[in-house]
This record gives sequence, structure tokens and C-alpha cells, in this order.
Amino acid sequence: MESQKLFQEFESISSKEWKQKIQFELKGADYNDTLIWESLEGIKVKPFYHNDDSETPLKIDTQVSQFKIVQNIFVHDVAKSNKKALEKLKRGTESIRFTIENETVSIADLMQNLPLEEVHYFFYLPFLSIDFVNQINTFATNRKATFSIQIDPIGHLLKEGNWFTSLENDFEILNQIASKTTLPFLNLQTSIYQNAGANMVQQLAYTLSHANEYFNRINWATSSDKINIIIEVAVGTNYFFEIAKLRALRLLFQTLAKEYHPNIACHILATPSKRNKTLYDYNVNMLRTTTECMSAILGGADSVSNLAYDALYHKDNEFGDRISRNQLLVLKNESYFDKVNNPVDGAYYIETLTEQLAEKALHLFKDIEANGGLITQLIEGTIQRKIRESASKEQDLFDAGKEILLGTNKYPNKNDRMKDDLELFPFVKTYSRKTLITPIIEKRLAEKLEQERLAQE
Repeated sequence: MESQKLFQEFESISSKEWKQKIQFELKGADYNDTLIWESLEGIKVKPFYHNDDSETPLKIDTQVSQFKIVQNIFVHDVAKSNKKALEKLKRGTESIRFTIENETVSIADLMQNLPLEEVHYFFYLPFLSIDFVNQINTFATNRKATFSIQIDPIGHLLKEGNWFTSLENDFEILNQIASKTTLPFLNLQTSIYQNAGANMVQQLAYTLSHANEYFNRINWATSSDKINIIIEVAVGTNYFFEIAKLRALRLLFQTLAKEYHPNIACHILATPSKRNKTLYDYNVNMLRTTTECMSAILGGADSVSNLAYDALYHKDNEFGDRISRNQLLVLKNESYFDKVNNPVDGAYYIETLTEQLAEKALHLFKDIEANGGLITQLIEGTIQRKIRESASKEQDLFDAGKEILLGTNKYPNKNDRMKDDLELFPFVKTYSRKTLITPIIEKRLAEKLEQERLAQE
């Protein structure tokens, strides 16, 4: 009651009055030219936000307290992968994502001695196999394990330029999997849009169209169970915009999904973007991934898988793994990011950004659907062209020094040497092969500059 009396002593000030005060302080400078800037998405960002801007907060349920720390394991050797999983779980990892590249892997051997019911395991499969999915499903059913399978033929098309076999056959297999498995099996690999340079409105619209292709082609009409779809998202460094992007994604997905089935939900798995990561002054990558993980958590990601600071140029290693895991452990256990649900509700700036991103993305989504949908526009090359145009704008800003990556195009350390430390090829790789569509190519902003510096070492 005392606090109510205190605040009643202050008169409320409208946004119009604030703007008049700011204009007076500018001493003749133009308000719009001086203080308002425009993002790559065409959103004009104001110097302040007021409850006049968004009278009713958006209803977006983000259960931040439930977010899980995920770490990735590529399964080359089953015994070693099993040992890695046990070690990661002992050291604070809460969820494991296995990438399995072929059908010879024994799920029973891979999961030996691992805790099953209380830990969520993801199985990313870059191939289509009903028998292998059945093996995972049977194990999970018999052992009451918490498993999710990640299959995405459209994501394969985006990256490789071809279906696994063909559009018809891939979706026939998906429908068979849908009718036989009780596990979540569908994955939207949408991080490729961000990593290739699409702006946030495009990322959201393409993700929505990506989902809509599956909604139209997979038969869930007979299912009464909850259908959980995993959406993999890349998170960039534009802190508040990225929070708003994830909130807008959940809002848009829920709006679309309820038109097809009352029980479709999404599980957002977020990872820091590769697009702004650098070879030189690589420790700055830790700062970038920390703020990106913060955006992911506050935006409502269900799971967060951090990117190791040296992932561009080193093979998987214990030190990089430990640092990336500890960044998330600090955010959860020392910064208490898991203590409050819906933490950004009512923040005028974020509410306004969420609303604008959602509206623009919905408009673009409707345009894509009116012109045949995502797959049609990929075959025509429209999506690829739009992403290239957006990426080119951002690249021009970086090249001109207007988009800054510290240690790379701003305050570089000329004594930095990286040529002898490269275990992986960190640049765009090109292959000569026949494809149905032009693949979407992931490319980092700093690649050209880094290649020039490497050549001079």
C-alpha cells in the first residue's frame, strides 16, 4: 500500500510530452535523423518506448525456468560417444544431441548406462530410414526414455540442393514414420537461413513456410496425442531483436499450427549464429556467444546449445566443450536466468519489436504461400535470391566498417597468427554436383578479410 501511495505522487507523462522534451534538448537537430535508426528488417527504432506504443502486452508463454543446456555429440565411435555423453552429463549438461550419420549404430550400445527418463536426448538423422526410427522408438518405449528424433528432408534440400531421394518418396517415408512412431520426429533446420544472411523477417517467414509444407504434406488428422515439432534456430548478436525474434516465432507458429491440429506445439532449440564468428581474436567469440545465449533464454528457447569459441577452426575438443557448457551453467546457476518465466513481458521496446517482426513476417509468409509455397519458390530460386540480397546488404555494412566485429574489422591485432592453428577449413566450401535447386550457402561476414590476412602471414 505504501508503494501505491508513493507512485501516486508522480504524474504520468505521455510519449508526446517525452518527445517534446527530447526535441527541446536537441537544440534544433532533427529528431528523426538524429535519434531514429532503421534495421535491416525495415524497422525504425526509436530512442524510447512508452506504454502508448503497445497498450496490451502480447500473450506469449515463455517457460524460461525450464530451459535445458544441450551439448552435441557426433557419433563416429559408439563407445567413445557413450563415454562422452556420460562425462558431459556429470559436468552439468542437461540434454544430449546425438548426430548419427548411418544406420549401423546400435541405440542400445549408444545409450548404455545413460540416465533415460530424466534426461532429454535428441537424435539428429541426416538420412531417412523407417527401420532405424523404429529401433529408436522401440528402445524409448521399452525403457521409458525421453527421446526426440530430428528428421528434416526440406532442411536437407536447403543445404544439399537435393532431396534424400525425391519429394514424393521422402514425404511417403515421413508419413509412414508419423503413423508408426510415438516420438517427436520432425525437425525444422532453420538456422541455415540466419547463417546464410537472411534478415529476421525472412528467417521468421521462411520458418513458417517451412513448417507449413509439413503441415500440408503429413497426415496428422488421426492423431489425438500432442505433436511436438523441433525448430532449430540460430541467434545473432542483435540482443533485443533476437529476444523479440524468438517470441515472434512462437507466436506465429502457434497461430499457424492451430489451423491444422489442436495439439501441435514447438520445441525451440537455439544455437549462436556462425555468421558473426571470427578466426582472429577468437576469444571475442565467447563474448558474442554469451549475449546470444542470453537472448535465446530470454526469448523463450526450450533448449540452448552453445557454440564453442573455437568451433570454426578446431575439431571437437574438451576445452572448447567445457567453456561453452560453463557459459550456460553460469547463466543458469549464477545469473539465475531460470528463475522467472516470461521475463520480458511488458517491456515496451521488446513488445513493440515482437509485434512488428511478427506482422512483417506474416505478410511475407502470405506472399510466399500465394506464390506456391516454400518448395516452389526454392525451385524457382526466389528464396535464394532474396537471402543473397539481404546477405549482400549486411556484407556491405561490414566491409564499410558500419557493422563492427571487434578484433576483425575494428581494432585488429596485427600480430595475431592463425595459419598454423587451423584444424578445419573455416570458409565456404564448393562442390561440383548436379542439384535440383541452388543450395543455400552459409557464409560468415569475416571470411574475405580473414582469407586476405591468412595470405599475408
